[in-house]
Amino acid sequence: MASPSASKKRLALAIIDFLSTSLKDGTISAEDAESVEVAQTCIADTFHVNPADRAAMQDAIGSQSLLSIYGVFEKLKANPNPASNTTSATAGSSAQTSSKPKVGGDPAQGGTSAEAESFKSKGNAAMAGKDYKAAIELYSKALNLSPLNPIYLSNRAAAYSACGKQAEASTDAEMAVAANPKYTKAWSRLGLARFALGDAKGSMEAYEKGIEYEGNGGSEAMKRGFETAKKRVEEEEKEAAHDDADADEAGSARGGAGGPGGMPDLASLAGMLGGGGGGGGGGMPDLSALAGMMGGGGGGGGAGRGGMPDLSSIMSNPMFASMAQNLMSNPDMMSNLMSNPRLRQMAERFGGGGGEAASEGGEGGGGGMPDLAAMMQDPSIAE
Repeated sequence: MASPSASKKRLALAIIDFLSTSLKDGTISAEDAESVEVAQTCIADTFHVNPADRAAMQDAIGSQSLLSIYGVFEKLKANPNPASNTTSATAGSSAQTSSKPKVGGDPAQGGTSAEAESFKSKGNAAMAGKDYKAAIELYSKALNLSPLNPIYLSNRAAAYSACGKQAEASTDAEMAVAANPKYTKAWSRLGLARFALGDAKGSMEAYEKGIEYEGNGGSEAMKRGFETAKKRVEEEEKEAAHDDADADEAGSARGGAGGPGGMPDLASLAGMLGGGGGGGGGGMPDLSALAGMMGGGGGGGGAGRGGMPDLSSIMSNPMFASMAQNLMSNPDMMSNLMSNPRLRQMAERFGGGGGEAASEGGEGGGGGMPDLAAMMQDPSIAE
């Protein structure tokens, strides 16, 4: 039985690395961890590889991962442009390139041929003349011959960006950096395309990778791109925080939060006072009904005796506002308030159906809501 080839050993290591990453990032549940570890051991033993050998693992996947490599394959397979279809391009061009001198490497794996380089050069000339459509066609012909060449992909990404096709530019740039992450121009073009698509965070990440692979702090152009994207990310975060603050403020205004002089939260107050005991027998009226009446302005009830007064006028009365705040902070005060005969009488009248009369515009007789403004002039209630 023949031993596994070097290529198959590298693939086995890449699979082991993929399984390890899937465990760490939560793709595979902890319940399956033992099974995955057994599988990794079996793969390592069968292919005679050592996952702990960092040099071997680096040789197998470099700075990529099996998932990112497969992602490139999926994009090539899904791209309707035949220039990016590895299978058809390689098969269709084999007869044409068999007699051509090789410039370097396997064209199907990103190498170049003299013919492909010729198309690339013509594409560069078209770019210089701002004929971006012709440049795209020429770079596509080069990619027909060398489907995974990162330079051709990156150049076509630049041509796509120049004519406003940012989605196509992003796809080409992503495939270029997957094919060779050390080709830093592709990171720059990916950053530009993502920024144009409104993905400032993704743009910043692309420029950051480009700076990392360039080394020595990165080029000025790469750093400018990074700073521009970073500034936009910060602006978006500030805008989001501002929108959240506006939403909170609007919610507080609708909810009637009880600040100084403001209307207390009637729902909370009702909970504190026992959930709104039914009227009659001196019980506290249903505050949810009271809140509805107050919010509705009394349905046209006049501010005269027994009518529902203007709510803003009530809350502008310092004594009423102070009483509401004290009730919120000290529920025990309610028992003291309800011992006041005048307030007890008001609760009985209101609980007996006077609220309905007030909401229909009643004048306040026969169980209507008493005149709160006049009530506040009563020394015993004010005390």
